[in-house]
Amino acid sequence: MTGNSQASIRPTPIRQADAAGIASAAEALRAGGLVALPTETVYGLAARADSDRAVAAIYRAKGRPDFNPLIVHVLDLAEAERLAVLDERAQRLAEAFWPGPLTLVLPRRAEAPLAAAVTAGLATVALRCPAHPIMRAVLAAAGLPLAAPSANRSGAVSPTRAEHVAASLAGKVDLVIDGGACEAGIESTIVALRGDGGWQALRPGPIAQAQISALLGPPSDVTLSASGTGIEAPGQLASHYAPGKPVRLGAAAAAADEFHIGFGAVGGDVTLSAEGDLAEAAALLYAALHQAAAAAQPRIAVAPIPDDGIGLAINDRLRRAAA
Repeated sequence: MTGNSQASIRPTPIRQADAAGIASAAEALRAGGLVALPTETVYGLAARADSDRAVAAIYRAKGRPDFNPLIVHVLDLAEAERLAVLDERAQRLAEAFWPGPLTLVLPRRAEAPLAAAVTAGLATVALRCPAHPIMRAVLAAAGLPLAAPSANRSGAVSPTRAEHVAASLAGKVDLVIDGGACEAGIESTIVALRGDGGWQALRPGPIAQAQISALLGPPSDVTLSASGTGIEAPGQLASHYAPGKPVRLGAAAAAADEFHIGFGAVGGDVTLSAEGDLAEAAALLYAALHQAAAAAQPRIAVAPIPDDGIGLAINDRLRRAAA
């Protein structure tokens, strides 16, 4: 015995996203295991959504509070309709944005085969049909809807590479499928459809609010977080995506003890996009925060990011990281 607690932590197996890797992932999921999978947004920590034990393992691995519901990933619209009630508005959004980075908060069907912890006791369920070919291949091979929050410790910086998962969840996940860097780089847009015919954006993401408004009209409430009624969907906690160091926003220049994340004309120690491209900035945001967390400087400064389009989603994540 060495007495070193680190010695008991088993290595996190990382497999390539080939046919054998996908088959192994599907087998592990059907057996109730935890598998980290790439999506077009971030890596997700997946478990079968119909198993209380498997879903409980997600909460344990992440250290996630049990009042924070999970997103359930489905292969297609037909599978979504077995779990939730999709009205005409939901059908319209699904046709426009699925597969893709849009999560819909919908009334859960009473007979839906979902673990109670997935919805955190709510009468709604958050559903997404992902576009990433690896996630879709695993969904098809497993033949199950998968609960899959981001594959990191709760409240920490989300993972956009397999190595981020391995570092954050060492010894707590059965398998990581390496699909390279995630394309969008920030979590899905979350939209709740209200019973009065209105809708609300619960979390900004790659699909802008204007794109939703073009299909459904203006939102009934533009507030981006739950207002007094509790958490309805992931990403609404005031402090989230935290790199473990103080974060200062809107910094055109950095102090000597700050690691500087730049954008546009502000170079920094690392830049989200030298050309000022917000889509590139979103894709690189979490990788930059991981780099800043590992840097020698005890503090982090972030250059100003325009609050337009996907910049709204970037600034939402940064404000929560700085909270």
